[in-house]
Amino acid sequence: MAITEHRDIEKGDNKGLEDLVEPLFDAGLKNVEETGQNGSISMVVLSTAVAVCGSLEFGSCVGYSAPVQSGISIDLNLSVAEYSLFGSIVTIGAMIGAITSGRIADMIGRKGAMTLSAVICMAGWMAIFSSMGTLLLDAGRFFTGYGIGIFSYVVPIYIAEIAPKNLRGALTTLNQLMIVTGSSISFLLGTVVSWRTLALTGLIPCFLLLIGLLFIPESPRWLAKVGREAEFEYSLRKLRGSKANVFAEADEIHETILTLQSLPKARLLDLFDAKYIKAVIIAVGLMVCQQSGGINGIGFYASETFQTAGLSSGKAGTIAYALIQIPVTMLGVVLMDKSGRRPLLMVSSFGTFLGCFLAGTSFFFKSQAVYLDWVPLLAVSGVLMFIASFSIGMGAVPWLIMSEIFPLHIKGAAGSMAVLVNWFGAWAVSYSFNFLINWSPAGTFWLFSGFSLLTIIFVVKVVPETKGKSLEEIQVLINK
Repeated sequence: MAITEHRDIEKGDNKGLEDLVEPLFDAGLKNVEETGQNGSISMVVLSTAVAVCGSLEFGSCVGYSAPVQSGISIDLNLSVAEYSLFGSIVTIGAMIGAITSGRIADMIGRKGAMTLSAVICMAGWMAIFSSMGTLLLDAGRFFTGYGIGIFSYVVPIYIAEIAPKNLRGALTTLNQLMIVTGSSISFLLGTVVSWRTLALTGLIPCFLLLIGLLFIPESPRWLAKVGREAEFEYSLRKLRGSKANVFAEADEIHETILTLQSLPKARLLDLFDAKYIKAVIIAVGLMVCQQSGGINGIGFYASETFQTAGLSSGKAGTIAYALIQIPVTMLGVVLMDKSGRRPLLMVSSFGTFLGCFLAGTSFFFKSQAVYLDWVPLLAVSGVLMFIASFSIGMGAVPWLIMSEIFPLHIKGAAGSMAVLVNWFGAWAVSYSFNFLINWSPAGTFWLFSGFSLLTIIFVVKVVPETKGKSLEEIQVLINK
């Protein structure tokens, strides 16, 4: 799912914030040699690889419900309402996880938070695997949701806090890429294994993460923040290399922490102040636009959607859905700082409009018993166009813009509000989707296509272009 990157910068680092979202390939290997002058990056790469196992788990959880709907519904005799609750309750757990993630990560550290999240996810998967009825099934889904809610915060924060400035954007981008990869793997495996077996595969990223955490250091910024100076120096040296000169970076980290601690703490009501309200409207509006386009309904129940369109099996469409996400997401990463945010959002939204319109039209043809030979092709083409278009822009760009438009001292409160709106929207769409499809498949997709058109209007009228601008320039642009 597209709701993964909640950065509480108020509790992190304000140096080089723009690099948190620098595209993967723009950082490039050209920076590796520069980094090597100050020490080895091998531990940074290893630490990032371990952390993004949490992102892989996130994607596995989000992608689980799409290929298993038929199997679970038949085996456990679930009604449409019962399966809709199962599919959507993950977002309720994730919402609560996201709310508590910042406090948890500050209390027990970034590694501690990832450990806790992995254990909770494992408990959730075992509950799903063992379930013989709705109670254990829904409880397991809720626990996996809570776990990925923590992952959605702590993984990008940990990576941003351990990475050198010139590699921070490249490494942080891996978070989104691994979420998509995890979702695609679940889609593919779900077409060849049972739903209970697929639940067991969700344990694998957690095992890899727990093992990997034994060999990587804690975030030096968190250690400095809680006053563990000896461990702070050890962690920083381990990340930068034993021969690296870390004194300048250590001083910078301490200075940043002191600066952030001196800033006033924003309250929720402060967000409605005249000087912040436009930024809040932009961020919350983009989250509403992202979810109202239908991504969590279409994604959670893709297999059943294809079968409703007339395919003998939803497997072929589900496989195509899975395979298209990764390369298109990588293309979006490349284009992020080349084409600009606004053009990418508008092209993406037009693509989701066209995809949903085609899918809706296919269902309309089916209901009228005309052009029946074209119905499956139009439905599959529409859904694939939708997911490709969403992955290239609407999936990641709203989170990027959210990280850029708020002043430093209100980022935490404003980011939390935007994340809550996003998760609530994810729940509303994923829970109502099956009911909407039963009401009118054509009407459902045309409704989503209408919201995509409204997104284009919102971007044109309200959203500023932040490409190539400093955080200070963005504030001037928003408030002029």
